[in-house]
Amino acid sequence: MYNNLFLKYLQFEKRFSVNTIKSYKVDLSQFTDFVMADSGTQIHQANDKIIRSWIVSLMEKDLSALSVNRKISTLKSYFKFLLREGYVNANPMDKISSPKASKKLPLFIEEKQINNLIDDYSFGNDFLGVRNKTIIEMFYNTGIRLAELINLENNSVDLYNNTVKVLGKRNKERIIPFNATFVDSLKEYIQLRDKEFKNLAHDYFFVTDKGNKLYQKFVYRIVNKYLTLVTTIEKKSPHILRHTFATHLLNRGADLNAIKELLGHANLSATQVYTHNTFKKLKTIYKQAHPRA
Repeated sequence: MYNNLFLKYLQFEKRFSVNTIKSYKVDLSQFTDFVMADSGTQIHQANDKIIRSWIVSLMEKDLSALSVNRKISTLKSYFKFLLREGYVNANPMDKISSPKASKKLPLFIEEKQINNLIDDYSFGNDFLGVRNKTIIEMFYNTGIRLAELINLENNSVDLYNNTVKVLGKRNKERIIPFNATFVDSLKEYIQLRDKEFKNLAHDYFFVTDKGNKLYQKFVYRIVNKYLTLVTTIEKKSPHILRHTFATHLLNRGADLNAIKELLGHANLSATQVYTHNTFKKLKTIYKQAHPRA
């Protein structure tokens, strides 16, 4: 009962995204199963000892510290909600510490590689090829998230002002500019889409092979397929193109606060991780170029 009340709170009061709520639901479900098997009590009756036992069991399964911390964060939000609503008298998470997570630098694609893909590779001149290329270009030109691309509507893309309007996390709207050369790709895509599918029953900008709204696995397959042609990095996801967008901007001297706004980050610390990549590149250049390096 309390789980459902909490999830509704996340949906209607916190206005979290569907995917974020799904993650919370999975974490709570896993913890509920553990509590029932371990002590036979309800989840809201769990104490700090039971919670620590669950954390240990997660780490014994070789879950990364990052994944464990996310689940701990879920429980912190959950018990904070229960305490505020008066469903529990104390918050057991006050006695729980999160394991230290090692920082991973965001992976990205080199400029030469992404330029080779966009400029030199033949995607094909039919609707599918043009759409696939335009999706790749949209990610790299704007740095938008996967969910943001899927939910783009026709009036989100302004070909006159070279901007795209995005509704990001927590329903925060932002407007992202793109370069003039991308306009030609967008116009070609729109022309072929409207020729292929007349009188669509929805207003979404990007569509599947059958003219329906995109979905995550569909877009992931497209991005993964084409990134495989130019890079050997292990993860070839839409988010890699977001990292690539940010890293390349920073490498070329863009202001960190400006990148923060373009990415839709809530605070600067989330954006600062890209400076590590840039510093690494600067060190390489220094060693190659400085006479006394």
